[in-house]
Amino acid sequence: MRRPLAFALACALLAPTAAIAADDPMRPPVTPIRASKIVLVGDSTTAVQGGWGGAFCDRHVASFLACTNLARGGRSTYNYRAEGSWDIALHEMRAGPYQAVYVLVQFGHNDQPGKPGRSTDLETEYPENLRRYVAEIRAAGATPVLLTPLTRRQFENGRLLDDLAPWADATRAVARELDVPLVDLHARSRDLVQGMGPVLAMRAAQRPPAPEQVAAAQAGTTIDAPKAAAAAAGTAPSPASRQDNAAAEPMGQAKLAFDYTHLGPEGAALFASIVANELAQAAPPLRPLLLP
Repeated sequence: MRRPLAFALACALLAPTAAIAADDPMRPPVTPIRASKIVLVGDSTTAVQGGWGGAFCDRHVASFLACTNLARGGRSTYNYRAEGSWDIALHEMRAGPYQAVYVLVQFGHNDQPGKPGRSTDLETEYPENLRRYVAEIRAAGATPVLLTPLTRRQFENGRLLDDLAPWADATRAVARELDVPLVDLHARSRDLVQGMGPVLAMRAAQRPPAPEQVAAAQAGTTIDAPKAAAAAAGTAPSPASRQDNAAAEPMGQAKLAFDYTHLGPEGAALFASIVANELAQAAPPLRPLLLP
């Protein structure tokens, strides 16, 4: 008889406490968590190493906004899908417990000509690939957000060489056509880098430039790394218009080296803040969950 009696006594002692916890007017009601999620899709300029995405997820999302960076170096609108990375992204964008999922898509660098296995036709393939991404994001129940490509930081006679402008224009056109929120990172980064000038813009890179590069930038025109410096770093110099891969591993993993495309800590922090600011305007429901 001792066990039933002890159990009854325990229940009698705990019952008032439970009632107080349930009915205490001083205790606010529990509000269900309504978290949202961001999935980043793109190339090395969005990836954790070499891009702005790591700083964005680390510094600009509140506690109820999950942030998953699936950007991969060396990827274009074509090979990101062809290799299977897009299948992973589709899995990540399923709502599950999240109130809303936003998928940020930024390509362009590796869609340019001269990238074997990656390049796409600007007039046909590139916009059609973006349209397909948008359609599949919406079919998954998520919200697409298109980003124009981050500018490179190359100069000639003091003027920024805006070689990604046509890809930015094509991205804007698809966003207008399909009524997709747009983060015009290209326009913001182009204006900012032009204002910084060739020397100050070098601080956005992963490593310091060679003295010869600094001297050339001071004269207004950026140059590739000297052959001796490139050989010491284990990379071969490349034409200025292809700095995207001058310091990259075969699969697009950016090495910790100086170039005019990839970002070090200062550059990542700078452009991540721009993305956060622009995203708050392009997707108002996210505004309370984004940190400046």
